[in-house]
Amino acid sequence: MSDRKITTVFGGSGFLGRYVVQRLAALGYIVRIGVRDPESAKILQPMGDVGQIVPLYAPVTDEAAVARAVEDAELVINLAGILAERHKGDFFRTHADGAGRIARLARAAGVRQLIHISAIGADAASASQYAKTKAQGEVAVRGALPGAVILRPSIMFGPEDNFFNRFAAMATVLPVLPIVHGATKFQPVYVGDVADAVIACISGHAGQTFELGGPEVKSFAELLAMTLEIIGRPRRVWDMPVGLARFQAGFLERLPGKLLTNDQIILLEHDNVVATGAPGLESLGIAPTRMDLILPGYLARYRVGGKGREAAFQE
Repeated sequence: MSDRKITTVFGGSGFLGRYVVQRLAALGYIVRIGVRDPESAKILQPMGDVGQIVPLYAPVTDEAAVARAVEDAELVINLAGILAERHKGDFFRTHADGAGRIARLARAAGVRQLIHISAIGADAASASQYAKTKAQGEVAVRGALPGAVILRPSIMFGPEDNFFNRFAAMATVLPVLPIVHGATKFQPVYVGDVADAVIACISGHAGQTFELGGPEVKSFAELLAMTLEIIGRPRRVWDMPVGLARFQAGFLERLPGKLLTNDQIILLEHDNVVATGAPGLESLGIAPTRMDLILPGYLARYRVGGKGREAAFQE
């Protein structure tokens, strides 16, 4: 075991993290999972041999903890990210300051490769704090480690996702599904393909940025229509006026779960698709997976006669 290479994965207990950790373990790495709550990462330990997967307390905001987590690692992967703030400034602390800290301390520790997960739509000029801080994080990473690889996925789908599962669950109890900016286009990418992209960048592609999208581009409304067809629950999809959505977000963003925030509404003003000419999955030798090959398998539990309402909302 002592001859194995060490990798540190920040945010490794999240949706994408479990797929990346599984692949790293299969390659024989000792995998340190740097998270705020190590208990949440223990569920991943059976993916490797005894002692191979090691949850660590290492919030990206903690200088000393990050330094300990990257010590002796040859590879660092930063998956840490949030979709909504619990406290004002969380986006900056996680996406920008945290990303820069990881890159700076990884360089100091002599880490051979850093792979950083950003997002399509990262833009320093954006009015969205999510998109703005994602762009700031990229700049900080490149400033510390110019050879780092940056991956920008579109929305990811897979059995544990928080997009298709959420709307399918809502359809089990609501006669109308409210959305905002229903014409906005997305290019959903399978989480397993994104994990494969991470692995493909371990030993190459230094200094490059890849935008990761699936083979299909669909509007927000079209994605919901597809979801409803798969689960066999005809529902009306209501594209709310933006003003009303902002009014509701003013209340909802203060509640646990953050069902809707004003920052998300700003994000939805812009398409979330791979830029023309940007290198993507195909450049990494990965054939993008179609949604219709994956979605029916895990959305079946939301069909009439499936696991039912209570189980649906446990996702």
